[in-house]
Amino acid sequence: MTLEQLRVFVAVAEREHVTRAAEALGLAQSATSAAIAALEAQTGAKLFHRLGRGIALTEAGTLFLPEARAVLARAAAAELVLSELGGMQRGTLAVQASQTISAYWLPRHLVAFRRAWPGIEVQLTIGNTAQVAAAVRDGTAELGFVEGSVEDPALTSRRVARDQLVVVVGPEHPWASGAPVTAAQLLDTEWVLREPGSGTRAVLEAALEASGIAPERLRVALTLPSNEAVRAAVEAGMGATAISASAAAPSLEAGLLCRVDWALPEREFRVLRHVERYRSAAADALLALIDAGARRSP
Repeated sequence: MTLEQLRVFVAVAEREHVTRAAEALGLAQSATSAAIAALEAQTGAKLFHRLGRGIALTEAGTLFLPEARAVLARAAAAELVLSELGGMQRGTLAVQASQTISAYWLPRHLVAFRRAWPGIEVQLTIGNTAQVAAAVRDGTAELGFVEGSVEDPALTSRRVARDQLVVVVGPEHPWASGAPVTAAQLLDTEWVLREPGSGTRAVLEAALEASGIAPERLRVALTLPSNEAVRAAVEAGMGATAISASAAAPSLEAGLLCRVDWALPEREFRVLRHVERYRSAAADALLALIDAGARRSP
């Protein structure tokens, strides 16, 4: 089995479509199909179900996908080690970050990094806090950026920024008046929340517990996988949510959301690294840029 076969497999698995994977890889569709067929023949395992024009992973393919990603990540890391001997002229830095961080905080730092080291490609993937921690632990990502703390002996964690969470509702909600809301009143409305494992939800639940409210008592009407989906649902009149002030800002300014007078604590953006894995100069350089930006901020 070759790295090229693994790249093809991962591309097809992620898109669930041979043609789109071939286009992304710059390969002919026939070459992409041939690579998958050769991989299945070599392993003796069927990796995909063929469903009309589409495809879906089999159980074997689902189990194989994280292993293939890990091998490709280690190959990229090895390439980066060699590139550093040539002064960081080329290579790939694998980064994974939570949705809020990847959408509202990290991009400006990646732009600065790209300008400083144009030969280093940054591959950014998105996941919730639990997924990011798993990616760094497994070696799929060298750097992980998450909201809040992660307790894992295999990982180091340090603060790189702060973020403010806010509770928001639609303009027709009773809480939109701006009158103070007590912790007990939080149980009187429906909530739209991110999935368990997200940093945003973890901060809200910790704040509830600190106020003497068991998080499971909240009337959770919808659990959604992205900040955008949560924000849209509340704008449409579905209860309340807790969300980053950065993510809510456009809707607050447009009058589509209203901030509720119930304070949530600041949370920390933290970077995760593996305790034992090789630490590349590219990762160190990105973190140095982030630290320098934090020192310049008021």
